[in-house]
Amino acid sequence: MSGADPSTDRSYRALLSVPWLSRILLAMIVARIAQSMVAIAIVLFTLGQFGSPTLAGVVTLALTLPGLLVSPIAGALLDRHGRMRLVQLDYVVALVALSLIAILSLAGILEPWLLILIATVSSLTAILSQTGLRSLFPVIVPEHLWERVNAIDSNGYVIATIIGPPFAAGLVAIVGGPVALLVTAVAFGIAALAMTGIPDPETDIVSSGSILRDALDGLRYAWHNPTLRGLGFSISALNLAGGMTTIVVPLLVIERLGLSEAVVGVVFALSGVAGMASALAFGRIDTRGREWPLLVYPMLAVAPAVALLLPPAIVDGLDPAIGVAFLAGWSIVVGIANGPLDIALFTIRQRRTDPAWTGRAFAVSMAMNFVGFPIGAAIAGVLAATSLTWAIVPGIFACLAAVAFAAFLVPRQDDAPGSAP
Repeated sequence: MSGADPSTDRSYRALLSVPWLSRILLAMIVARIAQSMVAIAIVLFTLGQFGSPTLAGVVTLALTLPGLLVSPIAGALLDRHGRMRLVQLDYVVALVALSLIAILSLAGILEPWLLILIATVSSLTAILSQTGLRSLFPVIVPEHLWERVNAIDSNGYVIATIIGPPFAAGLVAIVGGPVALLVTAVAFGIAALAMTGIPDPETDIVSSGSILRDALDGLRYAWHNPTLRGLGFSISALNLAGGMTTIVVPLLVIERLGLSEAVVGVVFALSGVAGMASALAFGRIDTRGREWPLLVYPMLAVAPAVALLLPPAIVDGLDPAIGVAFLAGWSIVVGIANGPLDIALFTIRQRRTDPAWTGRAFAVSMAMNFVGFPIGAAIAGVLAATSLTWAIVPGIFACLAAVAFAAFLVPRQDDAPGSAP
């Protein structure tokens, strides 16, 4: 029996036969686990070290927002200087930053301002790895396999969500926050080693010869592309709620329900378990022409899911088992919704971006999409110091706004990629 035609074979086996892709995916998953550990460990570490929800929100903001602000420059660097080395650079910076925070804490000399400063510096390179690998996929993977690689990309986050948060939370509960950060740093080091020796693919790029001009052109390209602009408004609003829940859920578990840090990790892991089957199932679907409903309809479920966080916040003396059930409901619904939403998001961005602009356009687009997360975390940190209820309500409205933005701003049909003026 003859094998399947490589030009039409849509199997995962065909995907993994793409040169170097297996190594790239391995490094990506290890790094994603480390990133998901940071998201939980840094909040629990800050709460345990300084006892301040406001500081936890500010640190989360510092760990992400500066990198998003420099995304146009990061995208220009990725297009001009090779993705592999820059991705490795970010992993090494994360290794050094987390190790430094842990060592200073163990030495008893870590101050809040210093924690914020280290987080800010480490943030500046984060966009390189987050964008570098994702902008690489449409370059090295044939188009008929994009749904497959996007399903694995989405499941990379899912696997990270299943493993990272409970592992990080468990480490904080058992050996303390500083050791948890050291273990996370080692994971980034492993990811950097896995990237060693992988060559950069040759790509045609549009460049002015100036980094700053290329960065500005990338920003203009993303803004003039109707799809990327619409995604920026909708996904950033959705991530506003995501940032809020990163602060609110640990506080609900630890302060309201009186449970251990390990339960925080389990709650977040449930989202990954639910999302894995969802992403794999929708990864088998040809999304061409179906991206819009796969974006909009799953978003409709997220606002009611976030509302499930209200009873544990409002009801005094709520039975911990009932409180955890509400939290689990939120986590599972969000996980299921993320499967089709992520795949549609990744494929529509790939299809509607000129390949010559992938580094810059993806960097700006991903920054626009994610900017709501650190802002939401910072807002929740401030509001939670007064009322957990009022830290949750804005997240519900943000989800509703995300649905409206996606429905009215993202074109239903393919639009011509934007161009820099």
